[in-house]
Amino acid sequence: MKIGLVRRGYSATGGAEKYLLRFAAALEETGHEAVLFTDRKWPEDVWGNRETVLLKEAGKSPRQFADALEKAGPKDRCDILFSLERVWDCDVYRAGDGVHAAWLERRARFEPGYKSAFRQIQKKHRELLEIERSLFSPEGGVRVIANSEMVKREIESHFGLKGDRVSVIPNGFDAPERTDLERQSMRDSKRKELGLVAEERTVLFVGSGWERKGLRFAIEAVEEIGSGIRLVIAGTDRRSPKLSRPELVKPLGPVSDLEPLYEAADLFVLPTIYDPFSNASLEAAAFGLPVITSDANGLADHIPPLHGAVVPVGETLVGAFQQTESRADENREIVREQFSTALNRERTLDFLTN
Repeated sequence: MKIGLVRRGYSATGGAEKYLLRFAAALEETGHEAVLFTDRKWPEDVWGNRETVLLKEAGKSPRQFADALEKAGPKDRCDILFSLERVWDCDVYRAGDGVHAAWLERRARFEPGYKSAFRQIQKKHRELLEIERSLFSPEGGVRVIANSEMVKREIESHFGLKGDRVSVIPNGFDAPERTDLERQSMRDSKRKELGLVAEERTVLFVGSGWERKGLRFAIEAVEEIGSGIRLVIAGTDRRSPKLSRPELVKPLGPVSDLEPLYEAADLFVLPTIYDPFSNASLEAAAFGLPVITSDANGLADHIPPLHGAVVPVGETLVGAFQQTESRADENREIVREQFSTALNRERTLDFLTN
């Protein structure tokens, strides 16, 4: 069976690209074939000699890409069309970016009214909303993979799409296998490099786009606690964070290898305004960190069994920081058993082919 995979653009560090590469390999291992529909040729050392259909006139806007895919007649070139992008039509759509309409609603709670009003008339947002209405139409035939129960609930409430057309398949992650001695050595080395003392509780924040990910809520909580705690930030944004107690916050900028940071930290925090299912949160749990996040993160539905705390979006994190115990090795085993990439691929392939 030939499976068509739809992805716009290419980024060497992109999570969707890594997902598609793993999935294409899994297809081949099970006797299937992958063909990529995209607007940019992927490097040969990445995609290899697999078939690629380059979409002409894809342009830069969401609608232009969706129109270009339609013109290419993708369903005539494959048996099943599996899209990771919002498009007019496909057999299966993976809603990895969540529901755009829900994101706009959540964002509006935390910004001036004029910004929300302006966003509603911007071309990009109008196009995304239009494509979503078509993609999630109850009268259509597109089946949907949501990566969290939260996203499934949003699809149901916004578009009335219910039943077996929507299936929840969480993201997957495989942490490297390390001995306790190796992990402790990595932890000690990284904490020394960062200048973190033993009695200092370290909270790790990972991500760019700090407004959406709620960094300011983490900073406010750390500054309110005031002593015995440090916030380490891995990631970047166009604007520097506003700090009244800079000695409590350590911005690192972009970090390519996060494993030593996950081992060095005591807690992970992501008080996001909207995240369909945070990969960084899952990775942190896989390295034994308790996850403190907002109820606007799809991963929050898994706390418990994962150790951590869920705080209503925008509310103070002080209590969660003070009451959540440092480290949670049980999280490693939970992620290994319930969120492996192999399990994700198996569930996805089963949904596509049955």
